[in-house]
Amino acid sequence: MNLDKIIAVRTGKTVYKETDRVIKVFDSDYSKSDILNEALNQARAEEAGLNVPKLLGIEKEDGKWAIISEYISGKTVADIIAENPDKTDEILKRFAELQIAFQRNNTSVFARLRDKVERRITRSQLDEKSKNRLIGELCELPDGDSLCHCDFSPSNVIIDEKGNPVVLDWSHAARGAAEADAASTYLRFLFEDRLKAEKYIYFYCKSADKKRENIEKLIPIMAAAMSVSRYASERNVLLRLAVL
Repeated sequence: MNLDKIIAVRTGKTVYKETDRVIKVFDSDYSKSDILNEALNQARAEEAGLNVPKLLGIEKEDGKWAIISEYISGKTVADIIAENPDKTDEILKRFAELQIAFQRNNTSVFARLRDKVERRITRSQLDEKSKNRLIGELCELPDGDSLCHCDFSPSNVIIDEKGNPVVLDWSHAARGAAEADAASTYLRFLFEDRLKAEKYIYFYCKSADKKRENIEKLIPIMAAAMSVSRYASERNVLLRLAVL
């Protein structure tokens, strides 16, 4: 592998470009099962006919695992918003509509989101009383059968050279309530810009015909689950949101 050209650095991973391939190298503390699960989710999304980068392989070098995918030439939705601030509303509306379209796809091969969220809440730094309360609230909410990406953010959607959206990073994908996926995206927007977060949730609810209060019920639950693998500063914010 040629690991000379870095194109992205994220929590615990570095992404490189090698000709027409993308090599995502994970820190050594990532488990083999985590890597294989992400690759499996990406392969399942690809086989379901979704517009995702093709999975090309999994390798290990210098004690670190890497997922190799095809390179998609284009711009992320985050870059497009930054370059066209006057069109933010239009772009966020289309972004929400894309998420809704993905959520309608077949999810039978994906793991159950409720189980994944419960495991993550158990691993969080919350006290036992808060964990039990959130898990109880999670179990009381309706389950779902939507495709939940759970990391659906503007930086994870590329608009390719033909104008088609391609969705990246499938490590957290599962089947469950669409509202949980929207809550996850809302929280990711909050770390960047509260106004964008509010606009996103408005467009999502309007296009999906969802009630905001049903998404808000899931925000503390998803915040607790997300806190397990975020930066320390973001983790503290998520933990505070989890106990509101």
